[in-house]
Amino acid sequence: MIRRRGIEEFSVSFLDVICCGFGAVILLLMLTKTLEPQVLEDSNLDLSERVAAREDALFELRGQITQLRNQLSDESQQLEQSLTQQITVQTQLSDVLARYDTLSEASKNISTENRQLASARQSLTDEMEQLLGLDFRRDSGLVGGISVDSEYIVFVIDTSGSMQSAAWVQVVQKVQETLSIYPQIKGIQVMNDMGDYMFPLYRRRWIEDTPALRNSIIQTLRNWAPFSNSSPVEGIREAIATYYDPNKRISIYVFGDDYTGNSIEEVVEAVDLVNRTDNSGRRRVRIHAIGFPVYLDQPNARIFRFAALMRELAYRNDGTFVGLTEYQ
Repeated sequence: MIRRRGIEEFSVSFLDVICCGFGAVILLLMLTKTLEPQVLEDSNLDLSERVAAREDALFELRGQITQLRNQLSDESQQLEQSLTQQITVQTQLSDVLARYDTLSEASKNISTENRQLASARQSLTDEMEQLLGLDFRRDSGLVGGISVDSEYIVFVIDTSGSMQSAAWVQVVQKVQETLSIYPQIKGIQVMNDMGDYMFPLYRRRWIEDTPALRNSIIQTLRNWAPFSNSSPVEGIREAIATYYDPNKRISIYVFGDDYTGNSIEEVVEAVDLVNRTDNSGRRRVRIHAIGFPVYLDQPNARIFRFAALMRELAYRNDGTFVGLTEYQ
C-alpha cells in the first residue's frame, strides 16, 4: 500500500512565510512615512550657503595673493634699482678716494719740497753770514714777508672769545703754515696773550722740536681756550723776559685781533728795555705779528691800537706785521 505526504502541513508553513513577508513590507512602509523630506531640503540649503561663503573667502584670498605678488614684484624692482645705485655710488667713491690719494701724495711731495726749500734758505743764510758778516741783510731771506733765520720760536696767541668764535680755524691754519717754514729749529714754546703756557709742564723752558710735538701743538690748539683779556702785552713780556738770550736767535709770533690797553708807547719802550740790540745793532728776539680780521666789518679803536702796536713792535724788533683782510 502506497502512503502519501500530508498536504495540510505544507500549506500552513507557506502561508506563514507569506504573511511574515507582507508584515515586513507594511512595517517598512510605516517607517518610511515617519521621515519628513523637509529635513533633507534644509540640509541642502545650509550647505549651499557655506559653499558660497567659502567661495567668497577663496576669491578674497586669491585677490590678496595677487596683490602681494604685485607688491613683491615692485619691491624687487626697487631693490634692484637700489643695488644698481649703490654700485654706482661705490664706483664714484672709489674714483674720489683714488683722486684723494693722488692729491694727498702730491700735497706731501709739495710739503716736502717746501721744507727742503726753507731749509736751504735757512742754511744759505748761515753760510752767507759767515762769509759776508753779521751786518749783511739779504732781500730774498723772506717767506711770505717773514724772516726764517731763527732757531727758536715762541707763539703768543690771543685766546679771547672773539678769536675763538670767528678766527680759530684760521689761527690753527696759520700756526701750521708758520711751522712749515721752519723745518729745523732747536726749540718751540706756545703761550696765550696772558702768558699762560699751553704745556705747563714745560713752563719757562724750551720744548725740543719733533714731528710728534708739532702734531701735539696743532691738536691741542684746536680746543685750547684759556682766559684772555685781549691784550698781547703780558704774553710778549713773558716771552722776552724768560727766553731772551744774546746767544740765541729767537722769533716771537703774536696772533691777535685787538688790543684793550691804552698806551702803545709804554709797551714799545718796555720791550726796548728788555730786547736790547747787540754790537751790530741787531735784536736777538724778532717780533712778528699777524692781525686777524675779526672786526673788519665793525672797525673800532681796539683793532686800530692793535695794528699800530704790532706794526711798531715788528718794525723796532726786526720783524714783520701781516694784517689779514679776509678769512681763508
